[in-house]
Amino acid sequence: MLYRGTPRLRTAHDVNHAFESLGGYLYASTQVDYAVFSVGVPPESLERACELFADVLSHPTFSDIEIEKGIVNEEILEDLDDDGRQIDADNLSRKLIYPSHPLGFTITGTEDTVNGFDKKMLRAHHARHFTADASVLVFAGNLAEKEAVSLAEKYFSNFPRGDRPTTAPPPVTQKKPRLQILENSSSQTELRVSFRAIADDAPDRPAMDMLMRLVDDGMSSRLYHRICDARGLCYDVTAGYDGYEDDGIVDFAAGVQHARTSRVTREMLELMRELATEGPTDEELTMARRRHAWELAALGDSPEDAAGFFGHGILFGRSPSVSSSMEKLAKVTKEDVMTLAKKLCEPNRLNVIAVGLLEKDEEKRLTDIVMGWGK
Repeated sequence: MLYRGTPRLRTAHDVNHAFESLGGYLYASTQVDYAVFSVGVPPESLERACELFADVLSHPTFSDIEIEKGIVNEEILEDLDDDGRQIDADNLSRKLIYPSHPLGFTITGTEDTVNGFDKKMLRAHHARHFTADASVLVFAGNLAEKEAVSLAEKYFSNFPRGDRPTTAPPPVTQKKPRLQILENSSSQTELRVSFRAIADDAPDRPAMDMLMRLVDDGMSSRLYHRICDARGLCYDVTAGYDGYEDDGIVDFAAGVQHARTSRVTREMLELMRELATEGPTDEELTMARRRHAWELAALGDSPEDAAGFFGHGILFGRSPSVSSSMEKLAKVTKEDVMTLAKKLCEPNRLNVIAVGLLEKDEEKRLTDIVMGWGK
C-alpha cells in the first residue's frame, strides 16, 4: 500500500513511473519480522530519487485499497487447493512449529483478515512501525559518505523518532517430534524437514553459518551430494536457516516421489546425525571458510547485496562488517559445529511436513522415522 500513492504522486502508476523515468526501479519485500523497501537508480538520479522515496515512505495516502485487497487475495489463492485448504509446505511448516505465535502466521494472511483492513488501521500501523528507531537507512554504491549523510539529513530526517516495536518471543512448548501429512493431488510430495534452531544474534551464530555452508553451499556439499548425486532420490534439494530476533529454524526442502518421502527424510536426518556425532572434515571447514570469504568479497560488486547485508545486520543489532564476519567464521571449530548440530538434533526440535499422496505403508514408514527420532 505504500507504493499506491502520495499527495504528489497520486496513483501507483504515478509512483512507479516517477522512479522508472529516472532510470531506476522500486522494490519491496515483506518478511515475517521486517520489511525491505529499496530503490536502485543511476548516480545522476540519486538526489531526486531520495526526495521521491522519502515522500513515498513518509506520506502514503493508502489509495485504491480495494484494488490492492483483490491483488493480495489472488496471491493467497496460490497457496490453497480447490477446497480452500492451505497446501504450501513452507506455510504449513511454520504453523506446525509456531502453532500459537505470529511467526506461524502466513505473511499474506487470510481473505478475511485482508478484507478487514481499512485506512485507519493502515495509518496506525504506519505510525507505529515507520519510525527512525525502527528503521535502518542504507546507501550502497559509488558515493562518498559525506554525500550519503547529506542526503539522509535533507530528505529522511523528518521521520518521527518513535519506538522500536517488540513482541513476546515464541513459547517453547514442543516436547517431541511433530509430523503433519496432508493429502494433496500432485505429481510429487513437498517435503519439509525443519529443526527449531537459534536466534539471529545468538553467540553460536557463526557456528550456524558454518553448519549451513557444510550442509548446502553448492553441489559438492553434503546435502546435494548425498541425496541427489550419490543416491538419485531428488532432482533438487535445499537447506536454509531463518534467523529471527528470538528464535530460528533450519529447513530442509525437497520435492520427491511420493514413495520416496520416508527415505529422503531419513537421509536428511542421518546427515544431521553424522554432523553431530562425527563433525566435518578439515577439508570441508577450509572450503567453507574460503567460499564465505569469496561471497563477502563479492558484495563489492553488488550494491543491492551490500545494502541487504549491512542493513539487515544493523537492524537486528549485529553491527556487521566484512572483516569481523570472516574472523568469526575462521574461529569456528569442528567441535563448535558438532555442539550446535547436537543441539538441533534434539527430538523436541524436529518438525516435518509432507504434502502429497502417500500410501498407507509410506505414511507409516515416515511416521516411524520422525516419531522415533532421538530414541
